[in-house]
Amino acid sequence: MADLQDAPEDTSAVGELKPNPGPPDPVHVPEYGEDCLDRARNLLATYPVADGHNTLAKALGQIPWHDLEVGESGLDTDIPRLRAGRVGAQFWALTAEADCPDPAGVTLDRLDRIRSLIASYPEWLRLALTGGDLADARNCGRIASFLGPVTAHALGDSLGTLRAYHLLGVRVLALGPGTRWTEPGLTRFGLEVVREANRLGMLLDLSGAEPGTWRRTIDNSKAPVLLSRSAAASLTKHPLNASDELLAELGRSGGVCLVSFDPEQIEQGGRAVTVCDVADHIERVRDVAGPSHVGLAGTFGLVRGAPRIPGLEDASCYPTLIAELLGRGWTEPEIGALTWENFARVVRDVEFTARATAPRRTPSKATIEDLDGP
Repeated sequence: MADLQDAPEDTSAVGELKPNPGPPDPVHVPEYGEDCLDRARNLLATYPVADGHNTLAKALGQIPWHDLEVGESGLDTDIPRLRAGRVGAQFWALTAEADCPDPAGVTLDRLDRIRSLIASYPEWLRLALTGGDLADARNCGRIASFLGPVTAHALGDSLGTLRAYHLLGVRVLALGPGTRWTEPGLTRFGLEVVREANRLGMLLDLSGAEPGTWRRTIDNSKAPVLLSRSAAASLTKHPLNASDELLAELGRSGGVCLVSFDPEQIEQGGRAVTVCDVADHIERVRDVAGPSHVGLAGTFGLVRGAPRIPGLEDASCYPTLIAELLGRGWTEPEIGALTWENFARVVRDVEFTARATAPRRTPSKATIEDLDGP
């Protein structure tokens, strides 16, 4: 079994990617040369990418057939692309849409889909529940697969449902708007959700959260939080992007912002979005939150034809972005922190908080009616 550090760009062991029809893609080699791209690939062999948000669970429900091991032309994520992109860890998003009439049912369906996917490809994927699993998967050449985030409205206002998700392997809860305890701000029941998530060891995702929610979450959480798919609101106004105030608080509290590649979150002034624009957002987050508090969220897991940034069309393209950052003078330790170390630290810190909290706190039996009223 090849390790992630052993020439992961060679995907012949799992088949060749099927060619996509249509005109050829633009040339993605950065202007500073192929040498920088080779350096990026070599660096990612040591520090693979920990990607914070992939919606493949949803995409798999939209296509009639798929083969992720030999390369799936209808999707932007499969085993060959993940390995070519040096992805060593992945959060598989289970988020239900805001207008979904049955968010719990949709979440469980996507959870089952991803767990089945992981079980179907044990040579490449490994379910990860802890920081130890993250390290073990990397050492064995597998992609550590975390489940989550799930959305707040998929809880049904129930702490018991939160615990059930945790038992099923979910490790991230998104506190975005859509419930009466996260919008317009975190209520007393919302604070109890934060405490219970801390006790369980579930990461809290504040991407798109209302100011009243993210402030109270950061102030009251015993563990660091994350933004699983945000960019810098100071560069691009978007509901999922983070203000400088939020980024500064995130850095102060030890969290991490995983920068999204979604073109809508990156575009500036209506012009075509480029890899350079993504790098601008990464550097803005780093400058405000700090170099220990920035990571990557490719926001891949889409069907063919979805809007993508030229040069970052699929999960194989991470070396292109790293080459851009190296060309801007980023050092190897800074790249390692961006792609892996910051992500891994937050996972470990949340797990440590859970171990420290569990002996002093029993499972909460509170209901939303108890704390917020009818």
